[in-house]
Amino acid sequence: MKFAIIKTGGKQYKISPDESIKIEKLSANLKEGDEVVFDKVLLINDEKETVVGTPYIEGAKITAIYETRGRNKKISVIRFKSKSRYFKKKGHRQIHDKVKIGTIK
Repeated sequence: MKFAIIKTGGKQYKISPDESIKIEKLSANLKEGDEVVFDKVLLINDEKETVVGTPYIEGAKITAIYETRGRNKKISVIRFKSKSRYFKKKGHRQIHDKVKIGTIK
């Protein structure tokens, strides 16, 4: 099974061809069906060999098709200090983009 590890949005993702993944928010002007290219490839593994970058692999790129933008489940953030009646509760829904991985080169 061929896979790669890419870095985007300050996070690392393990991806495989023809896989749909949710990643952190990309550029705001992307539309459904647009092609996205990830060039910060940290590792590529096919069944025969593994190539590790220092820190990135020269000339490697991953192409993907942009699908949708959505929001994750709500995350609650609580600040609490005991014995002082201090309690604050906030929450937010993180925005994510869904992309379908195409080719790994």
